Amino acid sequence: MSTKHIVYHIPVCPFSQRIEILLALRGQEDAVEFRVVDITKPRDPELLAKTRGTTALPVLETADGVILKESLVILRYLDEALDGPMLRRSDPVEHAIESMLVTREGPFTMAGYLFVMNQDADRRDEFNEKLLSVYRDINAFLFDQNRKGPWLFGDFGLAEAVFTPMFKRFWFLDYYEGFELPDSEDYHRVRQWRDACMAHTSTCQVTEEEVVKLYYDYALGAGNGALVEGRSVSSFAFEPKWQMRPWPPRDKYSGTASDATLGLVG
Repeated sequence: MSTKHIVYHIPVCPFSQRIEILLALRGQEDAVEFRVVDITKPRDPELLAKTRGTTALPVLETADGVILKESLVILRYLDEALDGPMLRRSDPVEHAIESMLVTREGPFTMAGYLFVMNQDADRRDEFNEKLLSVYRDINAFLFDQNRKGPWLFGDFGLAEAVFTPMFKRFWFLDYYEGFELPDSEDYHRVRQWRDACMAHTSTCQVTEEEVVKLYYDYALGAGNGALVEGRSVSSFAFEPKWQMRPWPPRDKYSGTASDATLGLVG
């Protein structure tokens, strides 16, 4: 049995990046062994046995063989289990406040993913407004708690670790939907927070190019390694490496580009 915690993950997964950010902030990148899972192939029966048949990632296996699921559960566990000061606020009231912000991540993530996976061009404005409404809610919350910013409190903390990977995945909305925050007071505080989060040195595990290329199939409505009709290779395939592929077409509503056009065949 490994003497380390093991995390089974997809390298570009935002829920896995939360763990990577925590480890980077704590200077304990070696405390966890990451094992990569290829989501374009059936799950390893040994891993399925550990997870009792569930396929969602990441999954953490403790050094004692205990299986933990759900990225926020894993994040909070490691925050408490690792040596050194915890990322979450120690003051009970401040921790409650950051937890209130963390609860907004679910609707935020859902709005962004529904937008990128939408295949009806006539509904773009509807999905755009839904995401903007969540941004406005977060903006109001941050303004109430800390008007000066940029963080919720004095530094990059638990809420920032939770949201930053989603900010970075939403590069796919910038690319495929031309999404941008309006230049108004309703978004000023959340823009300040988002920009500070994305610029933090602990959050550089992925690039915009990587996200845009690998998530191309999401933009066509096919998530989690599923194949798009008319294609034989997933955009999440490990080979050819994403660095060697051309940028995908921005127009997601005209149907898929071919495997060859996407650089997915040797």
